[in-house]
Parts: sequence; structure tokens; C-alpha cells
Amino acid sequence: MKASSTLLAIFFVVSSAAGAQVAPAIEGPYYRLPISGTLHYDLRYTQTAQFYEGYIEQMGVASGEAAYANTSAVHPFALVYSGGDSWIISGPQEEPGVFQHMLVSQGLVRRDWSLRLMDDVTYMPQSPVTGFSGIPGVGNLPGEPGLPTQPILTQNTRSVSNTVGSDFMHTFGHATSLDFGGRYSILRFPDGNGLDTDSVQANGQITRRLDARNSLFGQYVYGSFSYPAYSQLTMDTQSALVGYQRTWNRQFRTSVSAGPEFVQSSDNLLVPPSTNLTANANATYALRSSTTATVSYNRATSGGAGEATEVAIHNDDVTGAITQLFGRKWTVSATGSYIRTQGLALQLDQAVVTSAELGGVSATRRLGRYFTVFANYTAVQQSSNLGLGTNVVNGLSQVVGFGVAYSPRDINLKK
Repeated sequence: MKASSTLLAIFFVVSSAAGAQVAPAIEGPYYRLPISGTLHYDLRYTQTAQFYEGYIEQMGVASGEAAYANTSAVHPFALVYSGGDSWIISGPQEEPGVFQHMLVSQGLVRRDWSLRLMDDVTYMPQSPVTGFSGIPGVGNLPGEPGLPTQPILTQNTRSVSNTVGSDFMHTFGHATSLDFGGRYSILRFPDGNGLDTDSVQANGQITRRLDARNSLFGQYVYGSFSYPAYSQLTMDTQSALVGYQRTWNRQFRTSVSAGPEFVQSSDNLLVPPSTNLTANANATYALRSSTTATVSYNRATSGGAGEATEVAIHNDDVTGAITQLFGRKWTVSATGSYIRTQGLALQLDQAVVTSAELGGVSATRRLGRYFTVFANYTAVQQSSNLGLGTNVVNGLSQVVGFGVAYSPRDINLKK
């Protein structure tokens, strides 16, 4: 509790210091900074109650975010840091502890091409259920995803991940564009209760615009996975997809793609070679600024799920989210996801099949210019045909959360 109070105090001190330093830069020429751009920060406190396996666990969480973006159209730069600390108020579980996330992005834009470099680092106490923290009920900070990024959900499983990558796009006239990208990622579990994984991904895509509403594209994706605990095992995947995009009107857009996926490994007895179907589909609806809705489906093979026994999986994911604004003060949102994973490595001549259903609703109300209060409910149901690790969610978990957030206006920095 002492560490948590200290962290919360640091957030407020840093925020106050930032405001004190920025104000002279705007008001007087003698205090101008060598950079220009926009600085945003927010702070929040949350309390949650989790109902799982017959017990009730109450937890407090202090978190915040600071984000900077410059104003350059030629050299766009962004830096985002968010993190916090959590502690148990009552209940039998171990303290989740600190969670952190930092994203750095640098771009270079020219008339007919652009390049972006990025580095993304996260430290989480468990697999993310809603937001990067992995803690249901905390609520998402601005710009964070609201749906899980790991296909098998776990608790009390600390992980560190780092992804570096680049994206290059070149346009040919007004109708054709060519995209290339690459990623290198590492995933580590300091407590040894997860599967450490290294992965490399490369992709290329060519898009042809048919008219103002319709586009066709072809995509190739290569992935390579290795495991420090299994030095002799590697797995490669190759996918070729053909897709179609359509803008139906100003509010509604769809995209769909599909193609074959080839899987090979260095140990055919453990991970047999296979040919699968990979597919992606999504639809987005936006009505001015009051309503937004998305639905997506993804089917692909990946190098693992973080769970210690699953070195390779084939997963099918369906996700959806909707947000509705009521006037200027109320925002209500709902999210849902179905995740099905099938292990490619056989256990007792059977494939491990795990399915998870997630759902959540949240409501936010503004109090004045800078404060908001929020409440949410999250439910997770996960099961498997074979036994998995003790840290894997097994059964129904429900979380109720409420909190308050402080989000001042953006600070404009000028040279």
C-alpha cells in the first residue's frame, strides 16, 4: 500500500511539474522550448471487485498516461507512456503489482512515400483482458485497446514484451500503393510460468483502387517463431491473401481477405506440417461523433499463447465493440469477444482446444471540464478439453469496477 501511495504521489508531482514548466514556454520568449507539439496527461484511481472460484477479491489501482506528439508533417514523432500500480484490499490472491507500457514512433513523410519506425514495450501482471494492463475493471486509457491480445487468458502471470518494427508505403499515382513492414518481438515470463517466445514477421501488400468506393489488395505474410526453452524447435508460417475493401457511405466500411496458410516446423513429430485457411474480415460504422461500432474476425496460426504447454496454436477470433454518446456528458460502451484456440502440438494424441468468451459494459460521465467518473462490468468464461496450467482462467470470472479520472486540456508547446 505504501508503494502504491508513493506512485500516485509521483504521478501528481510530475503532472504539476509539467504544467509549471510548460506555462512559461507559452507566455514568454525567454522560456521557449527546443521542441513544439502537444502534451497530454491524465490520472485515474479505480477500485474493483472480482468474483472467481467462490471467493471475492477487492483491489485498488492508480494509473496514468502521458503522451507527446510533435507538429511536424514531414518528421512526425510520438511518445506515449502509461502505467500504474495495483494492490489487494481484501482477498486471497497475490498482488498484481506494477504495469507499464511505452510506445515510441518516428516517421518520415515525402510526397509519394512514407516510413515509420516504432518500439513498443510492455510489462503486465497477467494476460490483457481489457486494456494493456491485463486487469479487468480498470478501464482503458485513451487510445488503448479494449479487447484481449493473448488468446489464452491467465492470471498472476507477469510478462515482459518488446516489439520493434518498421513500415514503408509508396504510392504510384492515385490508384496504386505498395506497403512493406517488418516486426521483431520477444515475450518473456520472469516467473517461469509461461512460454518464452521470439518471433519475426514480414509482410508486403499491394492495393489497387478501383474507384472512389472499391479497392482490391493482395498480401503476403511470413512469420518465424523460436523458443529459448526448446532451442531445437522453430516454426515458420507463410500466408497469401486476396482482399476486397468497400466504402459503402460516409459511415460504413468493410474489408475482407482470405487465402492459404502453410505451417512448417523443425520437428514434424511435435508440430506436423499443415495447410490451413487464414482469413480476416472487419466492418466499421461511425455516425458523426455519437456512435461508433466495429466487428472483426481473424483466423490464423501463431507461435504460442503464453501458456507454458502451447508452443503453436491455430486461433479463430470474433470481436465487437460499440460506443454511444448521450449528450455531452454520458458515454456508454460495450465490448465482446469469442476466442477459440487449437494447439498444433499434440498431447496424448489430442489437440488442446480452449475457448473463451468475454463481454463487458461501461458507462462514463463527465464532471466539469477535467474530471470523469466511470463504472464497468466484465465477464470472462474460459474452458479447455484438456488440463492447462494452474494460472490459466478456468470457469467464470466476473469483475465490477468503478473509479474517477482527471484529464486536463492538452498543453501546446511552442519553440
